[in-house]
Amino acid sequence: MAFTNNVMIVRHGLLAKLVKLWKENRLLEEIDRLPIELSPRKSKVRGRCCVHKERAVWKYKTLPLLGFDMQDEEDELTPLSEYAKRALFRSENKKENIMCVVDEACSSCVSVNYEITNLCRGCVARSCYMNCPKDAIRFKKNGQAEIDHETCISCGKCHQSCPYHAIVYIPIPCEEVCPVKAISKDKYGVEHIDESKCIYCGKCVNACPFGAIFEISQVFDILQRLRNKEQMVAIVAPSILAQFSAPKEKVYGAIKSLGFEEVVEVAQGAMETTRHEAEELIEKLKEGQPFMTTSCCPSYVQLAEKHIPDLKKYISSTGSPMYYTARIVKEKYPDAKIVFVGPCVAKRKEVKLDPCVDFTLTFEEVGSVLEGLGIKIEEAQPFSVLFNAVREAHGFAQSGGVINAVKVYLKDENVNAVQVANLTKKNVALLRAYAKTGKAPAQFIEVMACEGGCVTGPCTHADKTAGQKQLIKELTKF
Repeated sequence: MAFTNNVMIVRHGLLAKLVKLWKENRLLEEIDRLPIELSPRKSKVRGRCCVHKERAVWKYKTLPLLGFDMQDEEDELTPLSEYAKRALFRSENKKENIMCVVDEACSSCVSVNYEITNLCRGCVARSCYMNCPKDAIRFKKNGQAEIDHETCISCGKCHQSCPYHAIVYIPIPCEEVCPVKAISKDKYGVEHIDESKCIYCGKCVNACPFGAIFEISQVFDILQRLRNKEQMVAIVAPSILAQFSAPKEKVYGAIKSLGFEEVVEVAQGAMETTRHEAEELIEKLKEGQPFMTTSCCPSYVQLAEKHIPDLKKYISSTGSPMYYTARIVKEKYPDAKIVFVGPCVAKRKEVKLDPCVDFTLTFEEVGSVLEGLGIKIEEAQPFSVLFNAVREAHGFAQSGGVINAVKVYLKDENVNAVQVANLTKKNVALLRAYAKTGKAPAQFIEVMACEGGCVTGPCTHADKTAGQKQLIKELTKF
């Protein structure tokens, strides 16, 4: 795996360790000692006050990997083994929230976004002081200004008015990347995710330098059912082509070896999405609708649902590739549990809303599970899917892929299209303007939450840049 930061290494390693203990039937017996094993008494802890704090962080990071969050802890004396037992023997995971913040790990970001540096000259103008609405500026004996952080409200007026640019803005990474202001500090100074605002783009997960933001995982719900020989089918997103440095048949073989009845490509459903979306586009344009947007990105759908309701009438009613693939599988395996395998946090929300899909497994989790079980992809028995989708269907994995597929399907129809790739604050404002005015620069707009499309999703296994290059290479083989 191409790790881009140590947070990913920690998350990957912890899940792989838990899976290994599960495989060896030692999870319930040894999980309580895991934090001690990971942070022994004499170990040097970086970024924490002491080894005991680090052990607490390990404990609470384990909870979301077991399908819980810190809100499920009613008593601090409840051992991890009790949560592991509940995880292995629950009939279903009724958690409503998709993501959570590990309070113990979220402790080192600044409480106020502005700080006065030594560039302050102690000027007579005192513009910072004169423009502060809360009288939060104080002065040292040498005349230099300082901020009273107890009073400051981070309005930024001092920063804007300082003639020497001596006041710096210190961002909070998770808040900085969130395009809809769904994450903010609570009264205790800990970040909190407001799921009534969250669009599950997952940008905050890897932006947090302390690895405090987690998805509520379903790994052990899936593994336990596979161990119990329940019939399960894995439906794998097109961006799987960019995740592992091995032929896709080997990758599918490794996934199937976990105990799945069959592995099906979601690209098969993408062909249905292309057909329905293309026909709907032509129909809407003939009816006089000025433009239509794609509907396959669940994060974008959540954005419209929660923040831009005026945009919903312009979104295609066509189902996502996962939607159609699940129904194809259900025809063949009506009693099977279906597991969507992909790179997306928002897909967890879509799965909760789709009665035909039961669980979500991310590419990142797949990598950890295979390592924990000791399965090497290059040694796996190859598995070929029964239905091979066309190149354009696999192209859904990258930005521009849906536009290309629709244009190929429509052939001679002259439809102009644009991409909105990456749901940043700027692009959200752009979409809001389209909805408000009913005007857009094209008839067909493809919207993806991630900059390069699904291949650069928040839960990928491969490095994003390398993954994009590998995807392009793999698409040439179709």
